[in-house]
Amino acid sequence: MDAVFKRMCSLTRDDLAFIAVPLSIALVFLRLAKFARRPRTTRLPGPTSTSFIFGVTKDISESEDSGVVFEEWEKQYGAVYAIPTMLGAREIVLCDPKAIAHYYAGDTFTFQQPPDSRFLMGHFFGHNVLWAEGETHKRHVEPLQRRSLSPAFSNAAIRELTPVFYDSAYTLKTNWDISLENSTDDQGVVIDVQKWLDSIGAGGFSHDFGSLKGHISPIAAAFHTFNNVKPSPTIIVWFLLTSVFPFLGRLPNEYTTGFVKLRESVRAIADELLERARLEKEANLSEGAADKSIIGSLARSETASSSVHLSLDEIVAQNLFILAGYETTAISLTWPLIELCRHPEKQTKLREELSQFTDTDPTYEQLTNSLPYLDALVSESLRLHPPMSKTKRQAHADNVLPLTHPVHGLDSVFVARGTTVRVPISCINRSEAFWGPDAKMFRPERWLDGSLEGMRAAEVQGVRHLLTFVDGPRTCLGRAFALTEFKAVLSVLIRNFTFELPGGPETPIGRHRGILPRPKVVGEEGPKVPLLIRRVQ
Repeated sequence: MDAVFKRMCSLTRDDLAFIAVPLSIALVFLRLAKFARRPRTTRLPGPTSTSFIFGVTKDISESEDSGVVFEEWEKQYGAVYAIPTMLGAREIVLCDPKAIAHYYAGDTFTFQQPPDSRFLMGHFFGHNVLWAEGETHKRHVEPLQRRSLSPAFSNAAIRELTPVFYDSAYTLKTNWDISLENSTDDQGVVIDVQKWLDSIGAGGFSHDFGSLKGHISPIAAAFHTFNNVKPSPTIIVWFLLTSVFPFLGRLPNEYTTGFVKLRESVRAIADELLERARLEKEANLSEGAADKSIIGSLARSETASSSVHLSLDEIVAQNLFILAGYETTAISLTWPLIELCRHPEKQTKLREELSQFTDTDPTYEQLTNSLPYLDALVSESLRLHPPMSKTKRQAHADNVLPLTHPVHGLDSVFVARGTTVRVPISCINRSEAFWGPDAKMFRPERWLDGSLEGMRAAEVQGVRHLLTFVDGPRTCLGRAFALTEFKAVLSVLIRNFTFELPGGPETPIGRHRGILPRPKVVGEEGPKVPLLIRRVQ
C-alpha cells in the first residue's frame, strides 16, 4: 500500500490529465446509460406546439376559457394526453376519473407542487399549508388541521358563525336600501355587486375589511391593485417564464408589489388578532366566549402551550385563508347572481322556496338540509364557475396512473419522476363527456331530478362529483364554511331584492384576470358587474 501511495504522489500533472479525461468520459457515459435505462413516461398524443419557447402555455393563458380548450383536446386525443409546455417540456393532462382520484390521493407525497409554484408560494405567502409537501406536510398540515384549524372549520364552529354571516349580509342589505332610498328612479338602482361582495367573507376572519362601511382597508387596496393590473404581453411572458425560472418571481412589477402589500397588511392583522387572543387568555374567557373565527383560532394557538402551536410567522403565512375568504367569496357569490339574472324564472323559484322565512332566517341545519333548491343552485354555480381552474403537480417518484377505460390501447399510464401532471378542473366540471349535452347550461334541476345517474360525472370522486374543492389530502378545509356562507348571504339577498342585468338576460359576461379570474360585464373597465336592483314587493 505504501508503494502505491508513493507512486500516486509522484504522478505529474500530465499523468493526472491522462487519467482524469477518460475517467470523466466514462462517468458521463455511465450516467447517460443509467438515464437511458430509467423508465420514461408513457408517450401520449396531444396538441402540436405553437411556440418553441412557450409550447401551448401562452395559448392557454390567453384563451377566454381554458376549460373549453382542454375539452376540445380531450375530444381529439382521449381522456389522458400530453401538451407541450415551456422550452420543450411536456405535461400529462388527466380527464380520466380513476386517474384523477389516484392523482389526488397521492397529493403532497407522490405528487407534489412543481418547484416554481412552491417557490412563489413560499416567497409571497410564507410557509403555509399549501406550501408544505411530503414530511413537511405532516408538520404543517396534520397538527394544524387537527388542533388549530379543525375547531374553526367544525360543524359546531360554523353553526356559531352563521349569525355572523347573516350580520354581514344584513349590513350589505342596509347599504343597498340606502342607495334605493336616495335614488330618484322608481325603477331601482344599478349597483356594482362584486365591489360590495368583496368583504362578505370578513365575518370568518374577525376583521372588518371596511368595504361594507365604505372604507378601503390596506388589504382591499392590495386586492384592488391585482384586479386592476392589465395583463400586458410583458406581464404574461413574465408569468409564464417563472415556471422555468422561479427567481424571476422576485422581479418588481405590479403583481409582486401587490403581493408584498398583501403580506404586510396580513402581518398587521395578525398582530392585532394575537393581542386579542392574549387578552382573551388573560381574561380566562370561556370556550363559548372566545373568538371562533379562522384567524382567531390560529391566533389563539400562538399563545397555547401545546407542542404544535403556531408561531407568529406561521400565522401570517396563513394569509391564503384571507385570499380564500376575500377573493373567492366575492367571485363565488357574484356568479349565482349573474345566473339568476340570466334565468329570471329560477330566481323566482328560489325566492318561493325562501318565502317561508319572513320573520326569521334559516338556521344552520335548515341551510344544510332543508332548502334543496338553494343547495342545488349553489352546487350548479360552483360546477360552472369554479374559482380555481386547475391543479398542477410534479411526480416525486415513479408512478402508475390507473385508467377507468383503456386509452390509446393502454389500461394505465406510467409517469416517471419529475413529470408534471395537470387536472383541468373547469374542463371536468363542464365537459359534455361528463355532464351530458347541457353541460354548459345553468340548470340546478340536474341535482334534483336524477339526471346525473348514468352520467360519467358520477365516476368523479370529488364532493358532489365536482373538483371545485379539489380532493385527497388537500381537499379544501373551508368547504362547509364556504357553502354555509354562500347560502346564508344568498338567502338574505334573494328574499329582499330582485336582480337584473341592465342590458337584459343576454348581456355578455367575460372574465377579468386578477389573482383569480373574476366575472365582468363585457365593455366595463375592470371586474365590474353592475346589476339593476329593486326591493322585493
